[in-house]
Amino acid sequence: MSATANTTYTTFTGWVDPPTDIRPPMTDSLTCSVAVIGGGLAGMATALRLAEHGVDTVLLEAEFCGYGSGSRNAGQLASAPGGDIQMLNLLYRKRMPAIIRLTENAAAHVEGLIGKLGIDCDYEATGNVFAAVSRGQLGRTRRIAKILRRAGAHVEEGTPRELGIPHGFLGGMREIHGGIMNPGKFLRGLRSAVLASPVQLFEQSKVVDIVRDNGGVTVETSCGVVRAAKVVLATNAYAGEWDLMPKRLSSPLWVTEVETEPIAPERLTALGWTSGSGLITQHNIMENYRLTSRNTIVFGVRQIQRAAGYPLPERSPDPAVVADLARAFARRFPPLADVGITRAWGGWIGITSTWLPVAGTIEGDIDYSLACNGHGLAQATYVGSLIADRIATGTTSDDLRTIWADEPKFGRAVPMIMGRLGLRAAWAVDRFNDMINGSKRNARKGFAAVG
Repeated sequence: MSATANTTYTTFTGWVDPPTDIRPPMTDSLTCSVAVIGGGLAGMATALRLAEHGVDTVLLEAEFCGYGSGSRNAGQLASAPGGDIQMLNLLYRKRMPAIIRLTENAAAHVEGLIGKLGIDCDYEATGNVFAAVSRGQLGRTRRIAKILRRAGAHVEEGTPRELGIPHGFLGGMREIHGGIMNPGKFLRGLRSAVLASPVQLFEQSKVVDIVRDNGGVTVETSCGVVRAAKVVLATNAYAGEWDLMPKRLSSPLWVTEVETEPIAPERLTALGWTSGSGLITQHNIMENYRLTSRNTIVFGVRQIQRAAGYPLPERSPDPAVVADLARAFARRFPPLADVGITRAWGGWIGITSTWLPVAGTIEGDIDYSLACNGHGLAQATYVGSLIADRIATGTTSDDLRTIWADEPKFGRAVPMIMGRLGLRAAWAVDRFNDMINGSKRNARKGFAAVG
């Protein structure tokens, strides 16, 4: 029977169920000091921090808080930058120490937030491993480790045994800081904190227009209006729905995650995955793998799909992509090749033209925090808090200054790579290399058997 024969496809996430207490939409007009648009990681973190500063804050969310990509990822809290680290080093070598400081502080900030708010999200400080499935990828992890270490990052290299990762991988590099969690539970915990705070939360309140007038900003929803002195846009991949947003800020991409059926503990133990670290392969388009507290393995990405334009469509995972992920899983974990996939989900993320998370201001009264290149679990949360501090105190922290843009102008560094043809080519190169590496491994096994 096919590994995906009994798979459930969902338009939300597989980590948690939707909340049963969704807040009613805005149906009136009101004024506030700051209106935050987007109830994801960045939006909730911004609103909560503003409330701590005593700022009168309204939070608007089109669906319900935690609906977007923050709750749909693999739950790997990263302490390294997202995107292509070798490209980052090429473009921003002098800034790399500041970038590393930002990303490691982001992971520490989220760990602190989990403790401060008492969020039960199954967090384990395991670190995450850049894992190699070929000699070429092993060389890549060594180059990345050198870049990160030179910039001050806390990383370690090793063999599978030294890193405590499954036997089927050749080795790699571990980010010492960070770990794994249930991201759905984390978002649910943030939402509970928002509901318990002075923040005025309106869910089911899609913003249809944002207009500047008479020294303020008017935010129109489908049922009501907010007039604010300042607005923070925290809508990640959905940012392109308004004309005032910077052009070429990010590319919205759909990524897929899946979860296996429960696996017998003794079979998981036999893998040699003693560290419990999350794994990220070094393909052009990565594969991620991680253990869960449910005795399952969550894994995903491998293929990325572009949007045709805005507004972004509601969608379910593509069965062909899920089947491709299942084949990859069987290849990486041969002893578990018979394990079925129980559920599949996905979400829109933002990939920036700079490979850096982006934050900045549009003419001073509209700030934005968007697109962390797949590492938003740590970075979107932290950057949102830093923007709130900037609004409340009038000062910009060193970490926020690392990515802050007073002039919202972005180039074309990445969109060409992330176009449909570029993504197909990257996937094809990955699969060709997998095939070549598999043939070499089989040849070595055959030689050993003959010998």
